[in-house]
Amino acid sequence: MQDEKESSSTMTENPTLSLSESFYSVQCEGASTGYPAYFIRLKGCNLMCGGKNGALMKEGKATWWCDSEAVWRGGQKTDIQTLIDDWEHEGILDWVLDGRVHLVWTGGEPTLSKHQKDIVNCINYLNERYDDRKICQYHSLPLYNEIETNGTQWIDDDLFHELDQINCSVKLANSGIPYTDRVCARSLKRIMSHDNYWFKFVVSEEEDMKEIEESFIRPLKIPANRILMMPGLDHQDNFHERTEFCLQMAKKYGYIGMTRLHISAWNQTTGV
Repeated sequence: MQDEKESSSTMTENPTLSLSESFYSVQCEGASTGYPAYFIRLKGCNLMCGGKNGALMKEGKATWWCDSEAVWRGGQKTDIQTLIDDWEHEGILDWVLDGRVHLVWTGGEPTLSKHQKDIVNCINYLNERYDDRKICQYHSLPLYNEIETNGTQWIDDDLFHELDQINCSVKLANSGIPYTDRVCARSLKRIMSHDNYWFKFVVSEEEDMKEIEESFIRPLKIPANRILMMPGLDHQDNFHERTEFCLQMAKKYGYIGMTRLHISAWNQTTGV
């Protein structure tokens, strides 16, 4: 029994992540827009929306591309203490531990199997290290863990039950990726079994609405109040026009229309 305890303790002792970048900012997309957030971007993705370096978009085969590609393609092993040090430096450690600053696990794709155990180990480590801050011994810290996923990967129980919010950005044909690569009904239904999930679709033209309804909402029976629409937008030059288009689609189809506030504030700058 003692050996098992020591093994369990070692497993979560200053665990590491395959980290591309981490930074303190504000959540500027989705259901928790406006919340202070600490972004933890993990390395790698199983999809390449818009093609490598936007190649598919340049060829007219996609209408947008992943603006964080250049970041998540790189990265290195980083221990959780490095993040804690940064929270202390930013003066937000207490806010993180109290759930006032959301932890946003993103990528790339943070639900890749190689990442799921690492995330759980980090959450367990925080709960063990700051045990004295728990409201009672039967509850974890009031951390608020959001995850941003493309919905193609099955989320294992250990991670699934630690998540306070799942933001699922299912990719449409406008990403340039074949349907069989970007859609996994089993994984999407798994996400829908969570208490707090959101589906976020990037809309570039009205034709996308037909695809959203016929390929996702109707067959999966996704409630309308769980659908968020974001404009295909990656530059300030067309921020207002693309945002207006998205809001017009919200009025016409009855789903939730939003925008990408970080583009308005910081344009294409990453890590802010």
